[in-house]
Amino acid sequence: MTRTAYVNGEYLPLEQASVSVLDRGFLFADGIYEVAAVLGGRLVDNAGHVARLERSLSEIGIKNPYSLEEWVRIETELVARDGLEEGLVYLQVTRGAAERDFSFPKDTAPTVVAFTQAKKIAHNPLAESGAKVVTVPDIRWQRRDIKSVALLAQVLAKQAASEAGAAEAFMVEDGSITEGSSSTAFIVTRDGTIVTRPLSNALLPGITRRAVIALATEFDLKLEERLFSVEELHDAAEAFYTSASAFVMPVVSVDGRALGDGRPGPVARRLRELYFAFAEARD
Repeated sequence: MTRTAYVNGEYLPLEQASVSVLDRGFLFADGIYEVAAVLGGRLVDNAGHVARLERSLSEIGIKNPYSLEEWVRIETELVARDGLEEGLVYLQVTRGAAERDFSFPKDTAPTVVAFTQAKKIAHNPLAESGAKVVTVPDIRWQRRDIKSVALLAQVLAKQAASEAGAAEAFMVEDGSITEGSSSTAFIVTRDGTIVTRPLSNALLPGITRRAVIALATEFDLKLEERLFSVEELHDAAEAFYTSASAFVMPVVSVDGRALGDGRPGPVARRLRELYFAFAEARD
């Protein structure tokens, strides 16, 4: 597949795309990103992602360079140029290129980059077998509600998972799960209650999280938004995580301990089905 990159108003072959070595995203991780899913050549729940991009930019004082409609045009054009049927669109905005100085530069235009990635979502084999998860300390900063490009802590967490033969790491702070390294964490208690941490500065307001909570409510599944501990996770009947790239991913083991019968649980499988129906019904 020919891949295209969007860089500051231009559509270029990916191998020809570049940004300045003085870009503050490169030098300081001074920027914001978003990831939206594509299924059947269509963006999934995209308005939420563009709105979250706007909020994150506002929180760090970068003026959004485009309107919602312009962002959607860029995403749609990339999908069309790359002939993408299933995968992701990545968006990134940094404060721009300027001489290296910690203070914000004046009158610097933001750097905008976007590209697509092909990825199996609908028929991901991991969803059939279930994902293994490990727990790791949460060593991130205190504004995790901002979708910053500063992802070193998440990279280290994901690497720890990979080295343990797991697909995801659930991060722990003060004995409670905050979220996954690139996902929102859920458990299902032995009485069938779905539990996920409430929104705060401690975690990202997941767009897929929001949709899954709405679906659980619509279909009369019992749900609580509260903190849950590592011990509750280990003792859960089920667990799963949500993200734009995984949708709803069942978890079958945590820290080497099987959950339930060691297979994807009925609640996670039901929510995955409901989310796919939701995704396929929306523009």
